[in-house]
Amino acid sequence: MISVSIIGSGNVAQHLISAFEKADGIELVQVYLRNPNSITSISKSIAFTQNFNELQPVDLFIIAVSDDAIVSVSEQIPFINHLVVHTSGSVAMESLSNSNRKGVFYPLQTLSKTKEINFKEVPLCLEAENKSDMKMLHEVASAISNNVYEIDSNQRKSLHIAAVFVNNFANHLFQIGNDICEENGISFDILKPLITETANKLNTLSPKEAQTGPAKRGDTSTINKHLDFLTDPNQKEIYKILTKSIIDNGKL
Repeated sequence: MISVSIIGSGNVAQHLISAFEKADGIELVQVYLRNPNSITSISKSIAFTQNFNELQPVDLFIIAVSDDAIVSVSEQIPFINHLVVHTSGSVAMESLSNSNRKGVFYPLQTLSKTKEINFKEVPLCLEAENKSDMKMLHEVASAISNNVYEIDSNQRKSLHIAAVFVNNFANHLFQIGNDICEENGISFDILKPLITETANKLNTLSPKEAQTGPAKRGDTSTINKHLDFLTDPNQKEIYKILTKSIIDNGKL
């Protein structure tokens, strides 16, 4: 049985708590919370604390806080030579305090407190300073996910940037599409089957193979009509940038 404590109460922390509660071979010993009311569904069998000095020694401490708080939080863990990991996609493993052994336990998924997910499908990207710690992280990760990868800090940084493009930027484009629909009295629901099919195609095609649309076809007439229709300068600029990128990518 591997003992684990989680430090944090945000989206990632809450999903990890839920996953570890259901996992075999893992004992979730403690959760550190600045605000006990920040987590709505925590089992009564799990102890929580608001004081770092009340933390109990465990095999693994998982820091699941905002990126800018990781360093200071790691410095407040009152132990020496324990394994401490963070869950960030963009913070280097070396940023953690030198008082303890270091690692990374990065779930590559968009997580919201109010949206349940199947954590078994979430990719977990691991990094550690030595083989024995990596072995432990593998055991912990495999208890809650079927997708476990060893990823170094540079690879993780590139993955995080890629994730911003395919998730955050893509979702912002959904928002723009939603705005255009609302401005013209159309339900955004009409576009949802298209969004689903676009994502599903990537199960069998590469993104380049799946690309369609006027930019892919070199249809300048349609492109110009779209640009004439758009009145929002920001939407127009985004349309131009993405259209040029698609056209340039087709020439590679």
